[in-house]
Amino acid sequence: MPTTPSYPGVYVEEFPSDVRTIAGVATTITAFIGRTVRGPTDEPTLLESFAEIERRFGGLSHDLPLGYAIRDFFQNGGQQAIIVRLAGNGQRARETGLNLEASNPGSWGNTLTYVTDATGITPDTARQLGLPDGTVLFNLTLRDNSPGNVQTERFTQVAVSQAAGARRLDPVLQSGSNLARVQTRGDGEPDLPAMPPAMGQTMALSSGTDGGPLSAADFTGSQTTGTGLYAFYRTDLFNLLCVPPDIRGGNTNAMVYQAALAYCFSRRAILIVDPPAEWGDGQNGAATATTALGGFLSAAGLTGPTARNAALYFPRVVQTDPLAGGNSDTFVPCGMAAGCTARSDTSRGVWKAPAGREANLVGTQGLQVNLTDAENRVLNAAGINCLRTFAGSGPIIWGARTLATANETAAAEVYLPVRRLELFLTESLLRGLRWTVFEPNAEPLWDQIRLKVGAFLNGLFRQGAFQGQTPKEAYFIQCDQTTTSPSDAAQGKLILQYGFAPLKPAEFVVATLELPAGPTPG
Repeated sequence: MPTTPSYPGVYVEEFPSDVRTIAGVATTITAFIGRTVRGPTDEPTLLESFAEIERRFGGLSHDLPLGYAIRDFFQNGGQQAIIVRLAGNGQRARETGLNLEASNPGSWGNTLTYVTDATGITPDTARQLGLPDGTVLFNLTLRDNSPGNVQTERFTQVAVSQAAGARRLDPVLQSGSNLARVQTRGDGEPDLPAMPPAMGQTMALSSGTDGGPLSAADFTGSQTTGTGLYAFYRTDLFNLLCVPPDIRGGNTNAMVYQAALAYCFSRRAILIVDPPAEWGDGQNGAATATTALGGFLSAAGLTGPTARNAALYFPRVVQTDPLAGGNSDTFVPCGMAAGCTARSDTSRGVWKAPAGREANLVGTQGLQVNLTDAENRVLNAAGINCLRTFAGSGPIIWGARTLATANETAAAEVYLPVRRLELFLTESLLRGLRWTVFEPNAEPLWDQIRLKVGAFLNGLFRQGAFQGQTPKEAYFIQCDQTTTSPSDAAQGKLILQYGFAPLKPAEFVVATLELPAGPTPG
């Protein structure tokens, strides 16, 4: 309400602001999909450290490349990873005392034990809790004895009686346990026993299995059920996607890459592609990669307009494996490339190419193939981002191109930072302009849009995201009757056009040297 002044002084009136700013979205959230030791299946989980990964998904496992890729991501500067675990035909560990089962599939569940006790429970406890007389209450202690990941959970005053309501064991475990659930019958109802097992008796779960290698269908999943790649629909945003091979030393299935690229294109994300293992065999890795590239891209569907949302890094990297006595082995580079990209975005911005001396690969001992300048030239022209080792430096990323290079797409989109900046702007504007949906589609609204978008782009210009010495040279915005016709307005459409002058990497630096010369021989 307006203030009515009654004496000399300063009066303050507060009223809602109609300022709607556009905020830039995150650019470094990286999604990973594949097999892990444990963890929820087909459920995207956002974690911010490898310690959290170890606790929730089991960390490294010698035969599962995904854990190594996630570790490499965090070692190289990554900060946020979304994990979707696939378990294939893995089975949950079970037991027949309380009819418990592990919360998710895997042999990890075979380390689960539990014990019941009646500490603190008296004949009056059930009545005090509002439960029927004669309800048998007990305390349950669950223990995960996995090496290096021992966990204990305790639940007090629970029951197996159907009349126990919220204190019945199945809803208690469903809402409060990371370790176990009550098994269900064929009709979907909880399979609770008539009575709990003898107090003080330790019971063990068994028969949990990890399952075999995943099929392409396990990765692609189903949009209807939200499994596989489509589990990421339950995430608000991700920027990079890594799909490491399912088995150690293997390759990611071509059909999986095809589905992953289409999905990334629809989500405005970049797919990071690993080179096939055979490209690094022998002494002629560069020649093998150049010869095999066309067939690989075609088989994996990494061609056409969507290829601007994919980047391939070659060769694979050599690392010491803590699960193999510190011996060296070869691993895919996707996790490292994603981590370096996140590090570059944080320190310089999404418009900076994630390559060069700053893009050093942390945790590597070397590269599967040591490339020459001549080989680098051929591979770069084909759209392959090379990993190189130069005198005085360890392995670094020496390329920032999308696979659009190999398909002769729009010239600017052959550069990874240009394409990523374009995706960043599109996502930010789409989110930042949602408020316009039910506003009157006329000049006052168009003026607000020009103002908000202009402020957003000008902020990026001042950070150095665009070419040009003035905002007019760096970007343009058009939202008026020339972009939104009466016919468009009648259909409920509002059309904004904008453009920007991108910063392209200075890939080729030509230096002209004038050298002193001695006297000409007589």
